[in-house]
Amino acid sequence: MSIIKDVINLWKAEDLLSQAWNRSYEMMELSREIFTQAIKYLRRGENIDTLKALKKRDREINAYQQEVRRKVLTHYAVEQDTTDMANGLILINMVVDIERIGDYAKNILDLAINHPDQIISEDIGDELAEVENEVKERFDKTIEAIHTQDAEIAKSLMEGYREQMTGLSDEIVNGVVRGEKEYSSVSKTVAVVLYARYLKRIGAHLKNITTTVINPFDSIGYKK
Repeated sequence: MSIIKDVINLWKAEDLLSQAWNRSYEMMELSREIFTQAIKYLRRGENIDTLKALKKRDREINAYQQEVRRKVLTHYAVEQDTTDMANGLILINMVVDIERIGDYAKNILDLAINHPDQIISEDIGDELAEVENEVKERFDKTIEAIHTQDAEIAKSLMEGYREQMTGLSDEIVNGVVRGEKEYSSVSKTVAVVLYARYLKRIGAHLKNITTTVINPFDSIGYKK
C-alpha cells in the first residue's frame, strides 16, 4: 500500500486536509482542461483573444497551489503533530508538478499565439502526433490513478515511459539537430521542436505524479 493511499484515507476524515486533497484534484483537472484546449488551438488555430484568455487561467492553477500549501501548513501548525509529515510533503510535491504542467500548457499557448500558422498533422508527421496522443492518454490515466489510488494503473504508466515518451520526443529533436528532419519553414521547425520538448516535460511531470501512488516519499519522481 502506498503512503499516499494511507494519507487520503486519513485526510478524508480531517476537514482541512481533506480540502487540500480535493483542491489538488481540482487543480489536476484544470491543468488537463487547459492542456487539451492549448493543443486544439495550436493545431486548428484560434483568435488571439481566446488564446490570451485561456493563458490567464494559469493563474487559477497557481492559486490552487498556494491554497494547498496554506491548508497543509495550517494543519500542522494547529495539530502540532509531525508524525505524518511525509504525507503533507507528498501532496505539496504533487501540486508542484501539477503547476509545472500548467506552465508548459501556457508555453504551448504561446506557440499558438506567436506562430503564424497552424501546426497541422500533415506538417508534423506521425512521430509528433504519437507523442501528443501518448501525453493525452497518460494525462487521463494519471488522473484516474490518483483519484482511485490504483497501483496497477500507476505501474502500467511507469512501464514503457522511456520508450513511449522520452524516446519519441528526443528522436524528433535530435533529428532536427542532426539535419535529418526539417519542416516547411524555419519557423515551423522551431515550433515543432519546442512543442516536442513541452510535451516531453509534461509527460515527465505526469510520471512524477504517478509515482506518488506506488513509491515512498524519498522515491517520488523515480522508477523503483
